[in-house]
Amino acid sequence: MSERKALVVRGGWDGHQPVEATELFIPFLEENGFAVRVEESNEIYADEAVMDETDLVLQLVTMSTISPEALAGLRRAIEQGGTGMAGWHGGIADSYRNSEAYLQLIGGQFAVHPSKAPDQLHGEQADNYLPYTVELTELGRSHEIMAGIDDFDLVTEQYWVLHDDLNDVLATTTHPVQPYHPWHRPITSPAIWTRMWGAGRVFVSTPGHRVEILEDPNVNSIIRRGLLWAARDGRDAA
Repeated sequence: MSERKALVVRGGWDGHQPVEATELFIPFLEENGFAVRVEESNEIYADEAVMDETDLVLQLVTMSTISPEALAGLRRAIEQGGTGMAGWHGGIADSYRNSEAYLQLIGGQFAVHPSKAPDQLHGEQADNYLPYTVELTELGRSHEIMAGIDDFDLVTEQYWVLHDDLNDVLATTTHPVQPYHPWHRPITSPAIWTRMWGAGRVFVSTPGHRVEILEDPNVNSIIRRGLLWAARDGRDAA
């Protein structure tokens, strides 16, 4: 079988460590037979020749913007060419807030990560680090991406995402009611999902705020398997 090609696109907000975080997975992709190309701009998506030969896009671009040409190229590659797309946290679920077509492609958009109590806030990223549980769904317990993994706990940003029913949700997380938050009942939100989009596959993990979370054994295994699952002509996740 000829060598497959992965395209790593990274940038946006530095707080998500786009370089360090993606470098964590590049050796894994290479070990699994991918030639990896790294780009610091999403304008590469507008290059039809590059996208036609790309089997997997790993994106870590938080916020930022995307041109109409780049977005059209990305969607064409996934919808028509079967290119897979995968990512985690704000690098995929909080990208290009001004683009409804991108949000529809991904199927979930970051809305908020609730903070600690007001008297515990110090103006740091850690203000939003909460203990929470990632709970597998019935589908997740039978899915190859989650094989051998049970519910697990993290202390990091807990994403609340806006989403739709086209997602195949593999795991969820529940935001509790707190006296200092405005919601009045617990809210369950997707934490890990897959999505079929045209000829392509999309994989999203909301855990992944920084390298230390990506190194968590459960999160790391799930993302590795998600990358292989999403890739065009991929093998079963292992």
